Amino acid sequence: MARYTGPVCRLCRREGLKLFLKGERCYTPKCAIERRNYPPGQHGQSRRRNPSEFGLQLREKQKVRRIYGLTERPFRRYYEEAARRKGVTGEILLQRLELRLDNVVYRLGFASSRPEARQLVRHGHFAVNGRKVNIPSYQCKVNDEISVREGSASSAKFKELRELAAQHTSPAWLEKNAETLTGKIIALPRREDIDDIPISEHLIIERYSR
Repeated sequence: MARYTGPVCRLCRREGLKLFLKGERCYTPKCAIERRNYPPGQHGQSRRRNPSEFGLQLREKQKVRRIYGLTERPFRRYYEEAARRKGVTGEILLQRLELRLDNVVYRLGFASSRPEARQLVRHGHFAVNGRKVNIPSYQCKVNDEISVREGSASSAKFKELRELAAQHTSPAWLEKNAETLTGKIIALPRREDIDDIPISEHLIIERYSR
């Protein structure tokens, strides 16, 4: 499946805010938004018209896709699944995205960014309920226990991440032990728990409901 492999800082500049795709760099003056807070490309600094309703919906969809590292087809599947469930479609959509294994690893502080979490999961460094899982889109459930596999925990990479996890504040729906690099999902994520990046999910629903 095709995926974006270009410079991720361009994505943040296109959306006009930090998507935290490069980990610690996003918190330093080297962040692209800090240095060039305008869209990339030849006409990035030129004056633009006020976006249309369609344009606002498109930009919101693209922003959320880029936050979670998804291409169009799987993202639309998440929407269709959320639309079939009872409840508020937008909140269910975000809940399903938050319960992806790569996102849970990131929220626990076991990776500095979602792209890094995706790579670590793909390389087989994590287990769910004691079983190796190397699928970033794996849907976690309440009471699932996520841990770094024994062979990986002693590596230099995870010694660094242990310090990162100790400093990282995880949302209330997660419980973690930074020393043992283990975590547990103790509740479903609520809408108010997803507040690190402003998201207007109703625009995404309107976009797909056309």
